[in-house]
Amino acid sequence: MGVTQPPRLGVFGGAFDPPHKAHVVLAQAALEQLQLDELRIFPTGSAWHRAQALTAPEHRLAMAQLAFGQLPRTVIDERELRRAGPTYTVDTLRELQAERAGAQLFLVLGEDQAITLTRWREWEAIVQMATLCVAARPDARAHANLAPAGVPEQAQVRPLRLPSMPESATEVRERLAQHLPVTHLVPSGVASYIARHHLYQNQEH
Repeated sequence: MGVTQPPRLGVFGGAFDPPHKAHVVLAQAALEQLQLDELRIFPTGSAWHRAQALTAPEHRLAMAQLAFGQLPRTVIDERELRRAGPTYTVDTLRELQAERAGAQLFLVLGEDQAITLTRWREWEAIVQMATLCVAARPDARAHANLAPAGVPEQAQVRPLRLPSMPESATEVRERLAQHLPVTHLVPSGVASYIARHHLYQNQEH
């Protein structure tokens, strides 16, 4: 009998306002490169670090389901949307530890998130509970498996190799506010949902 390996559980949170193709590519990279048994997608509830109000939770949840719902071994987890008060990653990780005893946790981050990690609530607990899996731009540092500058030394870091992906949610919102097409930036189901619900039409950035 072989030794049973602990389940490998990926955690990928974000505003997903809206989710775009780079988000989906990052999720796919995590599933494949980390050999995850399951990837949980967490649309953020009340984001403590964002001054700008987020789009209504039901819209962001629906768009996340459209963007990520076809990926294998992927679950859209609503708990942060339902949690009262600000959303903190450390709370979600602790809940997952309690629910999935023994699971290895892999926190999937964009590089811009990773370099601000030391401003997150209880970041020391976060790096103890989870391996940081950071989207690496296609440059020499990624090949050298180096962590981005600013990531705490005690963190276990695993770069995720990605193609060059310029998309950002800010760019998508700005194009929509100017009534410009975004079908090349977001999954087709998300683009249709945005158009049907007239989202992001009158926003200032």
